[in-house]
Amino acid sequence: MASSVYVAGLGSGVGKSTVAVGLVELLSRQVARIGVFRPLVPGTGKDPLLTLLTERYPLIAGYDDSYGLTTTEASALVADGKWEELISRIVERYREVERQCASVVVIGSDFADGQQAGTDEMPRELGFNARLATEFGSVILPVVGGQGRVDISGAVRSAYHSLTDLDATVLAVIANRVPAGTPTPQGLPVPVWTIPEVPSVAAPTVAEVAAALDATVVTGGDAALDRDVLDYVVGAAHVPAVLDHLTDGALLITPGDRADLLVAASAAHSAGNVTLAGLVLTLGEFPDPRAVRVIERLNTGLAMLVVKSDSFDTIKAAGRIEAKLSPATPRKVEAALGAFEKHVDTAELARLLDVTRSARVTPLMFENDLIDRARADRRHLVLPEGTEERILRATETLLRRGVAELTLLGDPAEITRRAREIGVEIGGAHLVDPATSSWRDDFAEQYAELRKHKAVTLDLAYDVVRDVNYFGTMMVAAGHADGMVSGATHTTAATIRPAFEIIKTVPDVSVASSVFFMLLADRVLVYGDCAVNPDPNAEQLADIALSSAQTAAAFGIEPRVAMLSYSTGSSGAGADVEKVAAATALVRERRPDLPVEGPIQYDAAIDPAVAATKLPDSAVAGKATVFVFPDLNTGNNTYKAVQRSANAVAVGPVMQGLRRPVNDLSRGATVKDIVNTVAITAIQARSAASPPSPPPVSPSVSPSVSPPVSPPVSPSVSPSVSPSVSPSAQEQS
Repeated sequence: MASSVYVAGLGSGVGKSTVAVGLVELLSRQVARIGVFRPLVPGTGKDPLLTLLTERYPLIAGYDDSYGLTTTEASALVADGKWEELISRIVERYREVERQCASVVVIGSDFADGQQAGTDEMPRELGFNARLATEFGSVILPVVGGQGRVDISGAVRSAYHSLTDLDATVLAVIANRVPAGTPTPQGLPVPVWTIPEVPSVAAPTVAEVAAALDATVVTGGDAALDRDVLDYVVGAAHVPAVLDHLTDGALLITPGDRADLLVAASAAHSAGNVTLAGLVLTLGEFPDPRAVRVIERLNTGLAMLVVKSDSFDTIKAAGRIEAKLSPATPRKVEAALGAFEKHVDTAELARLLDVTRSARVTPLMFENDLIDRARADRRHLVLPEGTEERILRATETLLRRGVAELTLLGDPAEITRRAREIGVEIGGAHLVDPATSSWRDDFAEQYAELRKHKAVTLDLAYDVVRDVNYFGTMMVAAGHADGMVSGATHTTAATIRPAFEIIKTVPDVSVASSVFFMLLADRVLVYGDCAVNPDPNAEQLADIALSSAQTAAAFGIEPRVAMLSYSTGSSGAGADVEKVAAATALVRERRPDLPVEGPIQYDAAIDPAVAATKLPDSAVAGKATVFVFPDLNTGNNTYKAVQRSANAVAVGPVMQGLRRPVNDLSRGATVKDIVNTVAITAIQARSAASPPSPPPVSPSVSPSVSPPVSPPVSPSVSPSVSPSVSPSAQEQS
């Protein structure tokens, strides 16, 4: 029988969705087959939470197979007195999901669901949810709303005892949306966790407001509509008075003929005096085109909506809008996950659920495990491309999930302006301008000393370290950051050349290299080297194999190394085969405990049937997890062929062999790619030797002030050989 947990909200607006998403995210790291189930969904339209979960996670059952009945069907059964038939039909549908899954998260109804669906005659939801949890064999996780409560202890105890009186097995109790600083209730025989109110989760987006008010969108794209509405301000007074009342995240509601207020509010937003959510024009009046042209020149990035109602009715209707987690609110989902993971003991919750981790690693499990492992031991990483939109969006996600401490490089005023323009929150990031930082003098001295054999003078070094990639690499070398991720707007050469010059390779490794994690449908493979070394010799190829095996093991993949060639065993001959054979011999000599096979063809390495014919006694053939390609041409083409033809996700390139982690992004990297790469870099940093950390960087956005720091630690100069970077390296990734 599948492990099953039933999430029951005790009341309306308690934030049950946050807990449900957090639970599914937690289980996605443990098991390959997760199911979600909702006993009842709306009779018209799709349930936004169930839609989110079935789209975000590769569940066995799709939306149409993941619920019991619609509220319309349930109402008809209750009206006919067929209560037991209602229960029976829901249980039957649940069993169909359960049979396919290792674990199921059930999201129960709350009191508002029935009223909104017109099912007032239905028994109260508490008894309904408790009965279903018992029939499903589920433990129950009640969610209590803490908003507006000074003391939530009574509500938590009442929830626990009410459910146990109904013979439900309570796993734990979660109080959500509690005021900041509220103590966690004590005295129950099960764990109690409290999640504070998170404005970015509880607040509706501009898009949700527009939909609820049936508004016409005059200006603003998806990014503008995705902004969180934290406050409402009605503009009816003169300009100075309205400006005094504008707050960050406010939606300005004003008649469409108040061009003065529209221009003034837009200018205040553009100047950085306040960060608005958007503009709503009432009475169905569209703004004067001359005012619109001025606002467009300000490049605010704000949405402008027009509604038919007056200001009073508009503000009244807006106040009733409830935010919902859905596929259309990805930033809100990340904020909800961040709140859940920060305030709920997920390790204890996983223990209580008693879910055995699957031996099979799916792509989703791998990606979610990256986030979890990075969060467990947060590191400080530097992102040199601080004004790039994808970097800023990834920064918001990383900060909300607590993945790493981040420093963004660039002019702080420009970074904050750009973040405000696209509507992202990066308040937790440190901002450092290489041009004005007090570190620049120290870094120049260190770099000049390090490269004096290349005739680098102090004046030249002073100019070099102003470059964001060199500055970021010097931060890593000096211990001000644990790792660096760049390449969204820079070439591979521009990103990793500073690392080769400054950080160098680890002892006994002749060459730095890279791997891609290839996320296939049912497993994760490691491919190396597909991005850095054009034609490694036998010794370098052996180093690449050893580094790749170490990287695989660090990320939970048991290394079984295939040294690839066009020949398996002794079936072929030639210089290329001899190189691979020599490299394999070196790997076996240096790591006799490591399963390695070579030369071996790809089909014999991955397919058990082929392996049984070509190398029947091999411990690697047919079950290899680490694939080492003989040259860059073969590796780069193979990973891209597998990526496209097998619909695989390629995560990387991930650099290896350096003393400190520096990773390169493809210039086509998505926000998700950046998040994954930062998490990987943070995990790599855990195993890298680090000097004592200096005082934290001040988050001040003043471009002319750099924080006081301790003297940088001199980066070690290693006699190790750095690989050359192909001039077209940026095209390789």
